Amino acid sequence: MFWDSWLPCKGIKVYALVGESGTGKSFRAKLVAQKYRADFIIDDGLLIKNNRIVAGHSAKKEKTFLAAVKVALFDKKSQRDEVARKLQGETSKKLLILGTSEKMVNKIAARLQLPPPSKIIKIEDIASQADIENAIRARRIEGKHVIPVPSVEVKRSYPLIFYDAIRIFKRSRVSAAIGPTPIVHEKSVVRPEYSRPNKVNISEAALSQMVLHCVDEYNQQIRIKQIGVKDDNMGYRLVMTIDVASGTQLGGNIHELQQYIINDIERYTGILIEEVNIIIDKIIP
Repeated sequence: MFWDSWLPCKGIKVYALVGESGTGKSFRAKLVAQKYRADFIIDDGLLIKNNRIVAGHSAKKEKTFLAAVKVALFDKKSQRDEVARKLQGETSKKLLILGTSEKMVNKIAARLQLPPPSKIIKIEDIASQADIENAIRARRIEGKHVIPVPSVEVKRSYPLIFYDAIRIFKRSRVSAAIGPTPIVHEKSVVRPEYSRPNKVNISEAALSQMVLHCVDEYNQQIRIKQIGVKDDNMGYRLVMTIDVASGTQLGGNIHELQQYIINDIERYTGILIEEVNIIIDKIIP
């Protein structure tokens, strides 16, 4: 838990829009916020109000996926403080948080000392399977990401990542006097550094070799029997089965080993290790 010097924000009702990376959350964020009358949107490290970036730092500006995840989760105190100060200056507010999972949106809310989401909307509830698949294809093949603010706003703050704009027209209620009035939602399409086509991928076999090297450096008496690697949208998850020598302080040393592996791999590769689970199979005499 992150505790900061500022007080928790009061009088806020929080909503969340959840879906895997690239499924179109940012594309639909403004329409969802409008439906629930949310004044603010939190998306990838930014606090957005009335088509303007009012606080935060865009995760899409980061050069590595690891750095982008940390920004999206408000890892830095200065970023959290900036958002909190802005929210505390408002009297009545509703807020929409975008995230890849319920765990992520709850973590963002906790780090910003906001109440947990009162309602969680899943991307599958507001987008067809065909739309989701098209969005995923655009993300994987073309590296397209969306920021739900007008292009002029992104150009002002992050000119190097901007490359296109989208305008969505939605008809409001028909007035007998003036006819239908369109509501325009403009979104910016960007290509973050970490999603460029020339990025480096690390195979599971290479990652396993790095883990073996880390464990050998940390303690040569620990024997690895099996390593499992799972790659998901938030990073890599490792499961290791090991034998340890008798007399090893299992609690402290194993926890230190987990952190040693995470720090070493993240420092030298820039990839995110979400968790390291260790299963002790045998105690060796």
